[in-house]
Parts: sequence; C-alpha cells; structure tokens
Amino acid sequence: MKKMLDFYKNKKVFLTGHTGFKGTWLSRILLLAGAEVTGYSLEPPTDPSLFEKTGTASKMKSVIGDIRDGEKLKTAMLAAKPDIVLHLAAQPIVRTSYKDPVGTYETNVMGTVNVLESVRACASVRSFVNVTTDKVYLNKEWAWGYRENEELCGFDPYSNSKSCSELVTYSYRNSFFADKNAPAISTARSGNVIGGGDYAVDRIIPDCIRAAEVKKEIILRNPDSTRPYQHVLECLCGYLTLAKAQYEDKVFAGSYNFGPDDESCVTTGGLATLFCRAWGDGAGWKNVSEADAPHEANFLKLDCSKSKSVLGWRPKWTISQAIEKIVEWEKTVQSGTSAAEITDSQIKEYFGE
Repeated sequence: MKKMLDFYKNKKVFLTGHTGFKGTWLSRILLLAGAEVTGYSLEPPTDPSLFEKTGTASKMKSVIGDIRDGEKLKTAMLAAKPDIVLHLAAQPIVRTSYKDPVGTYETNVMGTVNVLESVRACASVRSFVNVTTDKVYLNKEWAWGYRENEELCGFDPYSNSKSCSELVTYSYRNSFFADKNAPAISTARSGNVIGGGDYAVDRIIPDCIRAAEVKKEIILRNPDSTRPYQHVLECLCGYLTLAKAQYEDKVFAGSYNFGPDDESCVTTGGLATLFCRAWGDGAGWKNVSEADAPHEANFLKLDCSKSKSVLGWRPKWTISQAIEKIVEWEKTVQSGTSAAEITDSQIKEYFGE
C-alpha cells in the first residue's frame, strides 16, 4: 500500500466532491501522499462537516462550484492541469432523490457529462475514475454478489441516476476516449461506506452516533436489510489503486466493484448491534419500520473478484474492525483531539505507514 501512495507524490489530482465525507477522507490521503490536490464541489453538505473540522481547505486548492455549471468546472480543471481526475460529486441520498428527482438527475447524470467534457478539453489528464455505487445494478434480491457485467438498472431516482452515469461514462469511453493516447476511463462501484466524521442524514452510522451521544435508542427503519457495509478507507484505497493502474497501463480501464468480503455483509440491525457493543454506555436500538416508506432494496451484495484478481485490491478491515475505528474516531474527537489528527492517524494505520 505504501508503494501505491508513493505513486501519488507530486501527481496533480482533480477531485470533485472534495467537501463531502468521502471527499475529505480522500483529500487527506492524497495530501499525506504528497499529491497536489485541487477540489471542485459545493459547500460542505452538512453542519458540522468533516471538511471544515479537519481544516482541509487550507491544505489544497479548493474551488466551490456546482458540477452542473459546465463552464466553471471546465475552467477549474484547465487551470489545475491534473494528471488524474476522480469524480465523487453527487446527490447521494436515496430518500432525498424521491423528494427531488430532477435535481438528482441533473447532478448525477448531466454533472457526469460536464466532468467528462472537461476531461475531453484537458490534455493533461491520463486517468479518470467515475465513482458510482453498488446500487447501479438491477437488484433481483438474490443471495450472491453482483458482478461488473450484470444488468444496470437502479430502482429509485438516486440509484437509477447513477446507473445512467455509468452508461454516460461507457458511451464517452467508446466515443471520445478510444484512441490509445486518450485518457483511461473507468467506473468504480462501492458499497455502503461508513467511517468517522460522517454527519449526513438518513445514514445508519451517523444516526447511531447521534442517538448514542444523547443516550437515546437508535431508530432503525429496516433492520433486516442486508448491505455491503465497509470502512471508507477500503473503497478509497480501491479508487486510488484503479486510478494508478490505468494511468500506468490503459488495459486496466473498465468497471470495478469495491466491497467487503461476505462475512462483512451484515443486516442493518447487525451493524447497529456491533456499534452498540463497541460504543458501550448502554447504547441500544429498536425497530420502527415505516409502512409507507420509499422503496429500498432488502438484499444487496457485490462480487469483488475482478478487483482482487486484476488490481490486487482486497478489504483490509472486517466490519467489526471498521465499527471499532469509527467509535475510536468519535470518542477521540470528543476527548479534545483534533479531527485532522485522528483522521490522518487512521489513514497512516490503514496504509501501513
């Protein structure tokens, strides 16, 4: 892993969505690796936000902008002259997508078009990764994991917009980036990401932390749903491994799943139980199912054989270890240690520095 990080030293990386939860963790990995990072994103989506708590803006070139603004995005990318572009900016919440489907499609579909158009205009780019989601697949609720060649057709507006983003990327790769000298273009599909410093609404771990901090029961809408939960560092390592591999050899370009091993695919109730055990202090949860809740899949797993065999990537932390790291992060920050310090410490631990 250290060898992989060494690759990013002095590389110019353009990152969309850098003010979000995943974007902040990724920015700090790249900064620790010695990369020159430019971010393009809206203001942080939550208050508080990990981006602001870690003071990450002072360490990088941070451009506040909307990926729906194609001209501003292109101007920012041309100024940065990046070697690598990582596209994370999105409207990422399923329930929000039911409330604002138009905004969700505008951001997740046309936003992807704008990013790809900017890459087309920027001669310095050699590697582009579009980060989508495990929910891009037509979910048949079967017991085995979805492979990269399975049918794409997300159910809800968020998932479906990400399926469309995959198709847009596929078309651009074949239509505009097929030449051997063109940038390598890939998509990365990861599971439900968890980690310290996530303050989003309608996400299980932030809900658990908010409840535990005020000694209230955790409310679960669908405790029997199974998801491929993983620590944020697992998938980010995957994205960086992919971007590096295709930068060095375009043969690696394609679509890749980055998810946990089967033993770490747990129900939401199982995840909450692990959290309560790690948090202690009497934490507990209760089932409050909603009869008229918007549709969400009950069972979803990824087959990550391709990423393991082709890229040599594999999960490092079990789901229990991931939960322990989250509790460690939260309680360390509560004790007065800076969010930047514990974030960087966990990054160095994960990458073996």
